[in-house]
Amino acid sequence: MTDWKDDVKNIVCPGRIKVPYTWSVGETGSRFFVALRDNQEIWGIKCRACGKVYVYPVKTCPECFIQTEEWVKVEDTGTLESFTIVHYSHSMHPFKAPLVYGLVKLDGADGALLHLIGNVKAEQLKTGMRVKAVFAEERKGSIMDIKCFAPA
Repeated sequence: MTDWKDDVKNIVCPGRIKVPYTWSVGETGSRFFVALRDNQEIWGIKCRACGKVYVYPVKTCPECFIQTEEWVKVEDTGTLESFTIVHYSHSMHPFKAPLVYGLVKLDGADGALLHLIGNVKAEQLKTGMRVKAVFAEERKGSIMDIKCFAPA
């Protein structure tokens, strides 16, 4: 006896769906973004068990699986751990190409924050360079309140 699925051919319909939505960042994310917007401060959250400081802040430590509660102000300076130069424009990018995305390990935080790197020529970029947050003049409560990280 043959299975009915043996005679069925997969049909692939290429397409693109753009679905607008609203997403709440919750209590933890809101506190982080309000500090960026109102005070130009970057805050992380520290796990009481392992001592890691997370930026973006998380409600539960991904290492220890316990609730995090201790807020810690971290520096707006850090080290560029890695970067990539984007040579094409896309609607998902905040600016036209070319632009640079980098992983920045903020002083006082564990892990790295992915963000735009600016105010620097491509040939001057190098891993290990010190960078500092450049805050937007008009801040709205989003990660783009940090306009970019630039050489310190």
